[in-house]
Amino acid sequence: MSLAKKITVEISEELLSKAQKATKQSITETIRQGLRLVAASEAYENLRKLRGKVKFSISLKALREEKT
Repeated sequence: MSLAKKITVEISEELLSKAQKATKQSITETIRQGLRLVAASEAYENLRKLRGKVKFSISLKALREEKT
């Protein structure tokens, strides 16, 4: 289990309410989910930078034929 850190943050009631409505979770889990998304955004950005630069050794047509 990873270590946890207790923090205090000020968040507007409106923002917190909207976030909780979207996640349908508690305050703590809503904040955790938001932080996970922020942490993952760098990985998503790095993947976006690779768009069009990665060459695959198999074609889309071959993949589709393999499925059938």
